Amino acid sequence: MPRAVPDTSPFVHHDFEALYAAHRDDIWRYLRRRAASEPEDLTTEVFLVAWRRRAELPDAPLPWLYGVARKVLANHRRGGARRDALAERAGAHASPFAPDPADAVGLRTDLVRALAELSDSDCELVLLVAWEGLSLAEAGEALGCTRGTAAVRLYRARKRLHHALSADDAPAHASLTAVEER
Repeated sequence: MPRAVPDTSPFVHHDFEALYAAHRDDIWRYLRRRAASEPEDLTTEVFLVAWRRRAELPDAPLPWLYGVARKVLANHRRGGARRDALAERAGAHASPFAPDPADAVGLRTDLVRALAELSDSDCELVLLVAWEGLSLAEAGEALGCTRGTAAVRLYRARKRLHHALSADDAPAHASLTAVEER
C-alpha cells in the first residue's frame, strides 16, 4: 500500500479555506456576468486549479484567480458547440429559459450593445475595471499585459464606448461617465 506523502506546499488546508471564503463570491460574480449558466461549476473549476497550483499563488491572489477564471471560461466556451448540440437533441421538450427582466431596461440594452461593439479583449478589460473593481495593474495582470498596455487599451475602449453611446439617450452616457470617474 502506498505511503501518504505530506503536503509541503506553502498553503495549508485552513489557508486555502480562507482564500476560498475571501474570493469565492468575486469569482462567482465574474463568471455569472460572463456565462449565465453554470457559474457554480465554473467557480469550482477555478478553485480546483487554484488548489492544484496553490504553490504558485501570489500574495495578492484575486487578479491571478481572475486570470484562471478567464481561462476556465474560455475552455467552457470552446466546448459550447458540443454542449449546445447535445442539449438541443436532449432538451427538445424543455421549457425555454426565462428572459432577464433587466433586459427591458434601456440602459442595460444600450450598454450591452455598446460593449458588443468592442473587441473581446477590450470588453473584458472594461468589465474587469468597471464591474470587478480591479486597478489597471490588477486588470493587466489578469489579462497578461502590463499596466501601461492596459491603460492605453482602456482609454481607447472608453472612447469607443462613448462614441457608441452618444447616439443613445443621455442617462446611459451619464452612467458610463460615472463608472469612469471611479
